[in-house]
Amino acid sequence: MSRIKTYFEETTSELLTKVSWPTWSELQGSAIVVMVASLIIALLIFAMDTVFNKLMEAFYQMF
Repeated sequence: MSRIKTYFEETTSELLTKVSWPTWSELQGSAIVVMVASLIIALLIFAMDTVFNKLMEAFYQMF
């Protein structure tokens, strides 16, 4: 039981003192990068899906 208590004490100490947390502005910048990247990927997938849909429609109309 003592080992578990020691583990939690050391873990808590490490999280509070040995970790460098990002600043609020760094978090905002990272969030913007993630949102822009997500939007670009979504647009690319939409474009690929639209092109594939048109190709399949053209293929099925041949038969």
